[in-house]
Amino acid sequence: MDAHQAATTKKKVPDWLNSSIWISAPPPADDRPHRPAPDPPAAPAEPLTRPPLPLPPPSAARREPPPEPEAEEPRDGDDGESRESGGPSAEEISRQSQLLAELSRKVVDMRELRKIASQGVPDGPGIRSAVWKLLLGYLPADRGLWSSELAKKRSQFKNFKGELLMNPSEITRRLEECTTCDNELRSETSGMLSRSDITHGEHPLSLGNSSVWNKFFQDTEIIEQIDRDVKRTHPDMHFFCGDSSFAESNQEALKTILIIYAKLNPGVRYVQGMNEIVAPLYYVFRNDPDEENAASAEADAFFCFVELLSGFRDNFCQQLDNSVVGIRSTISRLSQLLKDYDEELWRHLEITTKVNPQFYAFRWITLLLTQEFNFADSLQIWDTLLSDPDGPQETLLRICCAMLILVRRRLLAGDFTSNLRLLQNYPPTNISHLLYVANKLRVRGSN
Repeated sequence: MDAHQAATTKKKVPDWLNSSIWISAPPPADDRPHRPAPDPPAAPAEPLTRPPLPLPPPSAARREPPPEPEAEEPRDGDDGESRESGGPSAEEISRQSQLLAELSRKVVDMRELRKIASQGVPDGPGIRSAVWKLLLGYLPADRGLWSSELAKKRSQFKNFKGELLMNPSEITRRLEECTTCDNELRSETSGMLSRSDITHGEHPLSLGNSSVWNKFFQDTEIIEQIDRDVKRTHPDMHFFCGDSSFAESNQEALKTILIIYAKLNPGVRYVQGMNEIVAPLYYVFRNDPDEENAASAEADAFFCFVELLSGFRDNFCQQLDNSVVGIRSTISRLSQLLKDYDEELWRHLEITTKVNPQFYAFRWITLLLTQEFNFADSLQIWDTLLSDPDGPQETLLRICCAMLILVRRRLLAGDFTSNLRLLQNYPPTNISHLLYVANKLRVRGSN
């Protein structure tokens, strides 16, 4: 690079990035077990067509959800590393009071709720459960409508279970019962007995598109994949895994939600990794202190999952990978975002070291960062994602960009192998600080 090019590149680095507030120093020691990252390619490869989603890490790599970290604004010189929380901060207590006051209104002010929740929803009895349902549009702003809306949706989900999870044998049996009743009625009037007919579509060997048995066998492969993935969901958490009947019932709930979604959405069906997205929703709703709400967590999580996935649906559709709405396009937007805010880092990653963003951003985006941080931190990130009135997609890309900026010093000093390992196994980070940086990008982008 000649002197003129060097000067041009240097000029592209915003002054505000030179502050130590944006730099995440290397952790002093391995205070968190790391997930094993796959060995990086020996040489830069062609853009990935659709890399398989990695298996969840071994149980040692995750922790039971700790108390959520303090949501304090970073100070100059803050290195952005994780800090243990000694209890709720004064800011969290104040924010909890604000949320409770907002939730007690006859008509919730959604704009104010989003503003408060975007900073993180503090732990409190049922607060996050109610806030998420409102943010996802599952509950209307008018509290007077909550009871009727919940009853309607939960009844609808019960009908889905009855219709979509029925074994074909049961369907055939019911059809035969109806036929028998009809035959008996005809024999009484005509004096002749009529044999029960089994139509082509009701025969187990039928290959017709309308055959309930053919559809059943087609669904079996997907159901087996869902079962395998659900059993690998958060293996370190007793809530999801273990021999207890409680854990088993929670696994069954996740399976039911995903199976019904797959049957109602034949264009997408089930894609590996969806279990990681439905898990936080079900966890939050199942831990609602209200017994009725907790008992209906399966139905509530299903409809919220549908609403959440509607904004990311195209990322899971392989036929759209190369379209303007597919995952490639989304990753390209992240790359452009980094280039706009920090061209020096972008150039080093993608031009000098040739780290294709697909190598790390595919998982970040499709799984909504659930695999990059511990469970409690993921919930705090989702508070911010769900609070965006324009949908979580743009906020997610800003958070991903902030993740790169926070480790820019290490990335600029690294080569292809070290940078890929770092981004595939992101270091411990103070989530409040990360979200603060992401919000800074929003503010600067609007100016």
